[in-house]
Amino acid sequence: MCELYSKRDTLALRGKHIGPSCKVFFASDPIKIVRAQRQYMFDENGEQYLDCINNVAHVGHCHPEVVKAALKQMELLNTNSRFLHDNIVEYAKRLSATLPEKLSVCYFTNSGSEANDLALRLAQQFTGHQDVITLDHAYHGHLSSLIEISPYKFLKGKDVKKEFVHVAPTPDTYRGKYKEDHEDPASAYADEVKEIIEDAQSSGRMIAAFIAESMQSCGGQIIPPAGYFQKVAEYVHGAGGVFIADEVQVGFGRVGKHFWSFQMHGEDFVPDIVTMGKSMGNGHPVACVVTTKEIAEAFSSSGMEYFNTYAGNPVSCAVGLAVLDVIEKEDLQENASRVGNFLTELLKKQKAKHTLIGDIRGIGLFIGIDLVKDHQKRTPATAEAQHIIYKMKEKRVLLSADGPHRNVLKIKPPMCFTEEDAKFMVDQLDGILTVLEEATGTKTESVTSENTPCKTKAKDLGVYSNCQVQVLLNL
Repeated sequence: MCELYSKRDTLALRGKHIGPSCKVFFASDPIKIVRAQRQYMFDENGEQYLDCINNVAHVGHCHPEVVKAALKQMELLNTNSRFLHDNIVEYAKRLSATLPEKLSVCYFTNSGSEANDLALRLAQQFTGHQDVITLDHAYHGHLSSLIEISPYKFLKGKDVKKEFVHVAPTPDTYRGKYKEDHEDPASAYADEVKEIIEDAQSSGRMIAAFIAESMQSCGGQIIPPAGYFQKVAEYVHGAGGVFIADEVQVGFGRVGKHFWSFQMHGEDFVPDIVTMGKSMGNGHPVACVVTTKEIAEAFSSSGMEYFNTYAGNPVSCAVGLAVLDVIEKEDLQENASRVGNFLTELLKKQKAKHTLIGDIRGIGLFIGIDLVKDHQKRTPATAEAQHIIYKMKEKRVLLSADGPHRNVLKIKPPMCFTEEDAKFMVDQLDGILTVLEEATGTKTESVTSENTPCKTKAKDLGVYSNCQVQVLLNL
């Protein structure tokens, strides 16, 4: 395989020329990837890794149909969207056909961050208001306007929450304010948003938008309880605001049953603005905002033209159209449902076997494994999660950990992921958890279900001392 530099030299040059805030996976022992195909990645030595985290390569790394579409159009023409071209209108038509009827006007961008930034502009122009309600632990992009509404980022830095930003509790029924044993967690969490709106209005502030990922990714693979979004939309609309659904990480059939994740909340819930990116181009930079005719007309009435040099260019749209074709031709939405269900069942069996697994949650090929030290207290097993992802890398399986405590193993692979891949991944995880529990004296014969009070002895709950954790990380 062709390399310009040795791995050692690549690391040294990265340290010299790439900003220190630009991190790499597995920082203490990074992988140098030189090629990829479908759900597999290969390092400079030809070693194959099963990719369980790359939701950007949505239909599979370097899919030949996507590569072919890009090359064919690139040989003909690539220019900006001020010239008439069929690709942009065909792509907009195809995207709109996957959405509820009222979502019919597209604005193309180059990234999910650009899309979310534009969505805020649309909302603020349409409503005449400024304030935004976001969820705790949310991440919506790297632009300044989005860092301001992303607690996942601004709470880690030196920035303080801006006055126009309001943070609602994440609708997490596992470790949030209202858990699975609450009689109506959806209403309880939605009422928190209602209270935020009332408090803002009492201070003379007006809500422009509520923004949320349809399933929260960086926040720990959180699936909102049924009915939550409907109630929030009712309160936000009542305050004159709009609802923005961020589908950048979770759209394009990843949940299996539906093409868009917000659709799993029911036909009676339709956002006012939907943003998308990442998986749209299978690695090519393309993203989009889709909204209603009314919001688009209000945006146009400001008199300011929206022009984005590269957005919606013929090559990007050709790539996007090819991705839609592959999803349909290879029935990847059904694959996400079938393989996702298979994987979830395998993981539930692991949960019954291993004390470190506190919760398995997810839909389709969007799954989180919440690792805990104590099933009753649900204490996050952060160090253990880091240990596991490094050990999985040694087994040639790529996973990452996220969530506010970095204790949730994220599974969001390319959509061509198979049942064989799922079994291989779970087998490796089982082996690593078994060794880990034996090494720390936390192995149990069985684990009670998540809805049953845990009666396991304290020593079996994975409560590690600092010395034990250090041993784990050096295993």
